[in-house]
Amino acid sequence: MQPHDFFLILLLILLGARLFAELFRRFALPPVLGELCAGILLGPSLLGWIEPTSTIKLLAEIGIILLLFDVGLETDLHRLKESGKSAVLVAVGGFVLPFLLGTWAAYSLFSLPMIVSLFIGGTITATSIGITVRVLSDLKKRSSREGEIVLGAAVLDDIFGVLLLTILYEFSQSGGVDLVNTGKVFLFILLFFLTAPVAAKLLALLIQRFDSGSEKEGLIATAIFSLVLFFAWLAHQVGAPEIIGGFAAGLALSRRFLLPFGIALRENQAFAAKIENQIRPIVYLFTPIFFVTVGLSMNLRDIAWGESHVWLFGGAILAVSVVGKMAVPAMMRSLTPQKRLIVGLSMIPRGEVGLIFAEIGRTAGLFDNETYAALILVIVLTTLLPPFLIKLAYGRSPANRE
Repeated sequence: MQPHDFFLILLLILLGARLFAELFRRFALPPVLGELCAGILLGPSLLGWIEPTSTIKLLAEIGIILLLFDVGLETDLHRLKESGKSAVLVAVGGFVLPFLLGTWAAYSLFSLPMIVSLFIGGTITATSIGITVRVLSDLKKRSSREGEIVLGAAVLDDIFGVLLLTILYEFSQSGGVDLVNTGKVFLFILLFFLTAPVAAKLLALLIQRFDSGSEKEGLIATAIFSLVLFFAWLAHQVGAPEIIGGFAAGLALSRRFLLPFGIALRENQAFAAKIENQIRPIVYLFTPIFFVTVGLSMNLRDIAWGESHVWLFGGAILAVSVVGKMAVPAMMRSLTPQKRLIVGLSMIPRGEVGLIFAEIGRTAGLFDNETYAALILVIVLTTLLPPFLIKLAYGRSPANRE
């Protein structure tokens, strides 16, 4: 590929992602689905203008690392503390049940290999914080009792999901359960949480000192982006996926986390906000490339849509995805029936985290085209439908409107 051809391809990816994201946002739909549709349109499924080359995949990998960095940056354990035991129950139930049900359905009903079944179960575990927050904020319910429970549970779900992804990634690389390498990964995570407060204090002081004395713009963005890349490299060195490093870096920089960078930056909130404001444009630049690449990697023409297996498999995974998330909220007697329904519906969206699981499963060679497409369909439906259903659930009882 000639450089000028790549420039045009990158232009189409970025412009297509933005146009479709804005279009979906205008219709009150998750923008991430618009970016996914842009990839489907530009890729072999429809127009066939772009193929996911190694260069595009590398940019997408940077995007996924930065996406998990942003998730870590937004992680708010204070929110979890405020929501209490109810959020923990919803999170644990909403994580364990979909994982077990998804794994069981894939392995027992469709006779897929165990490692493939585990990845399918993992794909439907996490809840998309971004989509959930957006819906509750639009309805002015973010600070309500059910809103606190959902947001606290979503925080835990993301942490559980990243840890599970680390384990499954190791299993996929080794072809089986390797407790030694898995132990190394958890040792890395433990060491990070133990050393992050000290390292963060030093880094914060160092970056702030150089920034105050620098006459050239861009020091903070360069330093933080370099830190993210370093954590990603370090994660790979101990056998974890690079994205766990991005997530760890985000936690270290989060003002909302209990231990790492929050301690170092608590005395200077203005500088903390400056860090977030300067790194966010880089995140927004690269992350759409990942979602468009997910769409580019699909070839809907190669899928035997007439085969009953595709629809049966997708329907079964969709069913356990919904049941697994709604089971525990349905049994919470401390909430009214309406609020139980709303909590359950709010936990259903998979969004970007589900796409990350599916894409890593595909690149690891675990999913064939039909399985991958069915999972993407499940992720899209579980992301697309709940916002409408939540609005309907609130609309059923005017007395509960704020």
